[in-house]
Amino acid sequence: MFTERQQEILDFIRDEQTTRGITPSRSEIQEHFGFASPNAVTEHLKALEKKGALQRSANTARGLVLADSYRDRPMIEIPIYGTIPAGLPADERQQPDGCISVDVETLRLPKGARVFALKVRGDSMIGAGILLGDVVVLESREPRNNEVVAALIDGETTLKRYVVQRGKPFLKAGNPRFPNLIPAQELVIQGVQVALLRVLKP
Repeated sequence: MFTERQQEILDFIRDEQTTRGITPSRSEIQEHFGFASPNAVTEHLKALEKKGALQRSANTARGLVLADSYRDRPMIEIPIYGTIPAGLPADERQQPDGCISVDVETLRLPKGARVFALKVRGDSMIGAGILLGDVVVLESREPRNNEVVAALIDGETTLKRYVVQRGKPFLKAGNPRFPNLIPAQELVIQGVQVALLRVLKP
């Protein structure tokens, strides 16, 4: 899974290699994207290398080689619908807030699956490895017991773990400081987590 910027850099490298026969230098990437320093380029390239999308040679100006598996890998654009509290529920209306690009093979979703993404706000799910600022990718489907879900509980949205005990569902936080949430009237599951994206600042 790539951040939007990582995917843009990967596409730029691929396009340059296709049209010019060579990959761009680090300075060309910096100039193309308007980065203030070459360190930003280096950090993005390190992240792409770690994800297996390319290989780098430290001793050459154009030492970028796209991994075979990523040259023509099918990608999907997933809309980000604002933020979701990983804390106490909040009354929020989700609005589109850009997209992230994810390769289809990473998510391994069934054909025709409906997916969307939300930015996390709060720390109630740190025990599940979900931190403030993360982006959760969710599939619109029925949840299974113990899955992390975006839910509408009594008219307010939150990100919690879906738990069923004695036939009754409730929402459980991944942080002992937060109480279980038992619906008084309504519990609607909006999506089930299928992936997590963490944007590392250069």
